[in-house]
Amino acid sequence: MQLALLDIFTDFAKGLSFDAAGGATTSVVNMAMNPAILASGVGLIIISIIIFFVLKKILEHIIIGAISWVLAVVVFHIQLPLIPSFVVSVIFGPAGLGVMLLLKFLGIIP
Repeated sequence: MQLALLDIFTDFAKGLSFDAAGGATTSVVNMAMNPAILASGVGLIIISIIIFFVLKKILEHIIIGAISWVLAVVVFHIQLPLIPSFVVSVIFGPAGLGVMLLLKFLGIIP
């Protein structure tokens, strides 16, 4: 009795594994020959590379802007409005700090 049940379960398991493997192989072959999947994969890789380089440049400008603001305010003792000048320097980088210094020189900001 136990041997018969074991044979039934073994045959059942073999049938499941054969069906699953056959279906998976068919799906993989169909996906491998689909040019739309290849194009979407290559497109996603290109988009990821572009996003990486754009974010890298943005982070560089933020860090350089913050460091230059600290140098201007702490090292050179330039009296700029604290929070607005820091925000402008971080958002626009060294160019933002340059505009703030130009406005200070012209007397537009106190």
